[in-house]
Amino acid sequence: MTELELKYGCNPNQKPSRIYMKEGELPITVLNGKPGYINFMDAFNSWQLVRELKAATGMPSAASFKHVSPAGAAIGTPLSDVEKQIYFVDTDGELSPIACAYIRARGADRLCSYGDWVALSDECDAQTAAYLKGEVSDGIIAPSYSDEALEILKSKRGGRYTVIQIDPDYEPAAIERREIFGITFEQGHNNLKIDEDMLSNIVTENKELPEQAKLDMIVSLITLKYTQSNSVCYVKNGQTIGVGAGQQSRIHCTRLAGNKADNWFLRHHPKVLGLQFVDGIRRPDRDNAIDVYISDEYEDVLAEGVWQTKFKVKPEPLTAEEKKAWVATQSGVTVGSDAFFPFGDNVERAKKSGVAYIAQPGGSIRDDNVIETCNKYGIVMSFTGIRLFHH
Repeated sequence: MTELELKYGCNPNQKPSRIYMKEGELPITVLNGKPGYINFMDAFNSWQLVRELKAATGMPSAASFKHVSPAGAAIGTPLSDVEKQIYFVDTDGELSPIACAYIRARGADRLCSYGDWVALSDECDAQTAAYLKGEVSDGIIAPSYSDEALEILKSKRGGRYTVIQIDPDYEPAAIERREIFGITFEQGHNNLKIDEDMLSNIVTENKELPEQAKLDMIVSLITLKYTQSNSVCYVKNGQTIGVGAGQQSRIHCTRLAGNKADNWFLRHHPKVLGLQFVDGIRRPDRDNAIDVYISDEYEDVLAEGVWQTKFKVKPEPLTAEEKKAWVATQSGVTVGSDAFFPFGDNVERAKKSGVAYIAQPGGSIRDDNVIETCNKYGIVMSFTGIRLFHH
C-alpha cells in the first residue's frame, strides 16, 4: 500500500487528506479503526521517540502523546506500591516491562493524557492492553501485538479503537520535505543520536553525575527532541514528570513543566493517597477531582453538594503550607531544555521542584550567570552543545 485516504486533515474543512509514499510502501498497517491526520502525526512522532529511547537505554519504552507533543514518556522499570496506587493499577502481581513503561508514561500527567495517542517500543501484550482498555485514548502504534492484546484493543470504543502496526525496520529518507502556504521546505532528517557522550561537558563546580541522572538526562533529551518547541522536561527515575511545550518564553516552559512536576509529586501526598472515592466513579472524573483538589481551586471540589459526587468522606483541604512543605522534600530531579537557558531564573525555578541535574545546550551570553546559579545550589549542569528544536 502506497497511500491511505483520510477523512480530513487537521480540521474537518481541510479536504482532501491522505498519507502516501513517493517511493516504496507505507511502513504501517491499520489493524483496527480509522486513523486521522492528527492521529498519524502523533503516531509517527511518538514512535520515533520510543524507538530512540529503547535504543539509547536498552529498555522497553512508551509515550503518551497529545497534539503532537508528549504528555509523558517513560522506560519500563518496575512500579512501586505507591506508584501502583497513584496510577490506579488494579492488577496484582508483577507487570511486564512494557506495561510498566506505558503506565508510567500516562501517569506523568493523567489529565493531559486524556484521549492520548499511545506509542510502544515493544510488542503490546495483554497486560498493557488491559490497562489501556480502561483509559480514554484515541489509538496506539507498536511494532506488534499479541493475539490477546489485539482482541482486547479491538473491543475498545465499541470496536472503533485505532490500532496501527509499524515496521520496526523502517528508516525514513535522509531528506524530508513539507509544504507551508504552498511553499516547500526541505531539510535533513534529524537523525541526531542522543547518548552519554553528549553529557560529558559538565560546566559546574559539582561534577558528580550518577548513572541514574545520566539515564534521566537521556530520557529528557530524547523526549524534547519530539516535543513542540520551546520545551523543557523534568524527569525522575526514567519517567517524565513534567513537560512544558510550545511556549514562546523559556522561563514559561520551565514554570509550566515545573508546576506539572509539582502536581505529580503532590499526588504522592498522604492526603491524596487517602482520598476515598465513591464507588463506580469514572477514571476521568477521579483524575479531574484530584487535579482540582491539589490546585488553588480546591474549594470547587469540596463545596457542599459537589464533594458528595466524588468522595465517600469529605476530604480535609490540602493547604498551601502543606503543599509547599511537601514539594520542598522533592529531590534528585533532572531537567532538560531544548535550547539554552538565557537567564539564571530558569535554574531558580527548577530548584524549587527538587532539580539537582540539568542538561541544556549552553551558548547564552549569560552562561556565566546560569552556571553561577547552579553552583549556588550545588546543581550539576551539562552543556550538550546541541539544540533540539522541533516544529
